[in-house]
Amino acid sequence: MVEVVGSIPIAPTSFYGVQGRTAATTVMPAITLPDGSVKQYDDPVSVYQIAEDIGPGLARATLAGKVNGKLVDSSHVINDDAELSIVTRKDDEALDLIRHDAAHVLAQAVQELYPGTQITIGPTIENGFYYDFVRDEPFTEEDLGRIEKRMAEIVKRDLPITREVMTREQAMQAFRDLGETYKVEIIDDIIPEGEEISIYRQGDWFDVCRGPHLPSTGKLGDGFKLMKVAGAYWRGDSNNEMLQRIYGTAWADKKTLKAYLHQLEEAEKRDHRRIGKQQDLFHFQEEAPGMVFWHDKGWKIYRAITDYVRGVLVENDYEEVNTPEVVDRSLWEKSGHWDKFSDDMFTVSVENREYAIKPMNCPCHVQIFEQGLKSYRDLPLRMAEFGSCHRNEPSGTLHGLMRLRSFVQDDAHIFCTEEQIQDEVSRFIDLLFQVYKTFGFDDVLIKLSTRPQKRVGSDEVWDKSEQALETALNNKGLDWQLQPGEGAFYGPKIEFSLKDSIGRVWQCGTIQVDFSMPGRLGATYIAQDGSKQTPVMLHRAILGSIERFVGILIEEHAGSLPVWLAPIQAVVSGITDKHAKYAAEVENTLRKRGIRVISDLRNEKIGFKIREHTLQRIPYLLVVGDREAESGTVSVRTREGKDLGAMKMDEFIDLVGDDVARKTS
Repeated sequence: MVEVVGSIPIAPTSFYGVQGRTAATTVMPAITLPDGSVKQYDDPVSVYQIAEDIGPGLARATLAGKVNGKLVDSSHVINDDAELSIVTRKDDEALDLIRHDAAHVLAQAVQELYPGTQITIGPTIENGFYYDFVRDEPFTEEDLGRIEKRMAEIVKRDLPITREVMTREQAMQAFRDLGETYKVEIIDDIIPEGEEISIYRQGDWFDVCRGPHLPSTGKLGDGFKLMKVAGAYWRGDSNNEMLQRIYGTAWADKKTLKAYLHQLEEAEKRDHRRIGKQQDLFHFQEEAPGMVFWHDKGWKIYRAITDYVRGVLVENDYEEVNTPEVVDRSLWEKSGHWDKFSDDMFTVSVENREYAIKPMNCPCHVQIFEQGLKSYRDLPLRMAEFGSCHRNEPSGTLHGLMRLRSFVQDDAHIFCTEEQIQDEVSRFIDLLFQVYKTFGFDDVLIKLSTRPQKRVGSDEVWDKSEQALETALNNKGLDWQLQPGEGAFYGPKIEFSLKDSIGRVWQCGTIQVDFSMPGRLGATYIAQDGSKQTPVMLHRAILGSIERFVGILIEEHAGSLPVWLAPIQAVVSGITDKHAKYAAEVENTLRKRGIRVISDLRNEKIGFKIREHTLQRIPYLLVVGDREAESGTVSVRTREGKDLGAMKMDEFIDLVGDDVARKTS
């Protein structure tokens, strides 16, 4: 096997060794390692050879390299001075390599077991990978077991994974010879004529791929598992034929895999859709896909959240506004959303005018800002809205409360000067952490996204804004990660993600600096020198989608919501029918004192009632019988089974009131 460089065939010394060296090479590369040390070599050198030079242990652990920040194969040859870090199993970059290779090993296993099956594409995804296949017979659960076993055999063979370069025509012919019509179509459509294409081999099996990959199949390890089979249209087009997609998950080792599978089991128990049905909180139906039917109890949760956030906004000098949900197309064209977002908008035509149901609130907030003359003395102006938004999300991506077509954002926009950006960001971070702590989230992950290649605004303004965001984070001593080039086209942003009780991460909060929209929509204020200036617009959200946040809370608490959020805070049950009158009196008294309470007057055994309401995760279970009726008390139990004994009515009301005031469970 050879690698073709230009028109010269070069035989690799080994699958770990040098590929691509020419006889005329005279360069002497200097390699700078992460610790700052420099290694000088007389000839071009591969990543693996450098690892071997450092030590045999590192060589054995080497999976790939990062050369000047770019991930490359361990066989990659460095011809010039470069910065190098060796990628091993403990590095973050290794996980994507492992998952990528797992997809290739899956495809090889399938074709070994089921000759005649065609392969299409097999990318990595969050937590794993998949591969799409063309086969007449459907795959079964039993097939997944066989395939997984064959994958383990391929790993055990420790097949070298090597890279070849072919011309576009050579690659197409190679797959044509194998009857791989889908691969031929991919190459024909994506690779321009005359260009080369990389092929990765593992044993006799090969696939077209950019790479990089692990050095051998043995490096994949045993931290993978096949999860399910699903249908998928060729190239994502419902007009094309249906393929069979096999999903898998892959991790650095078996221990991490087991932890992830345990997390999935926990997540299934906590699934907000299942709990929502059990507790009668909400439902979905085909007549309104991606839209929530809130039931009384679910809406109580929703209202408790928005009432709390509304109070916090008032305390932090926000104005609350409300804007139309249907807005003429012309505004979306002026704001720039029509060009970038129109496919995701719902539209309606009335009297020869085209309207969009708003997918976001920001252009409408600028309209409010523009009403009346604004001065620098009015800034910063903080404008909040629980804004109802609609987005035409693909039906396949909809997922309970987590991904909807209709949702409400706890949206706000801060109009300020450039000099005020840092203070406003700092103030927002304090507010965000306050809210998250109230909801029980202390583990917050922070990412700063900086300027993309395509952007508006001068470099000077971007420098100021990025520095303002970074300084605000650093002044608070917060740990954060940099995401170069991931900012919006109109400005940099900070993203805040929550880690829940089973280790999942949810991106919720954000603050984004916008230099574009206020100017596009003509927003101005009178500066101190009398000139007209364009304000900076900070887009910010804490919870994100209210609906999604409800789903996160349900899963975080497995349905056992804190008392202040629980839709029913207490249930009163009589021991027998004769206690129904007193139970009803207790319910009436508690309701008048602001407690969300129901009574259970059914002719059922008290043990049955307690078990049922415990499963409904009602925080307090009140039992009344002869003794309680005579003494004017209630016997109090918690949903966790703790017996708090008999309490006077005012004593219990104070207990619940303290829970609600302190936002405790």
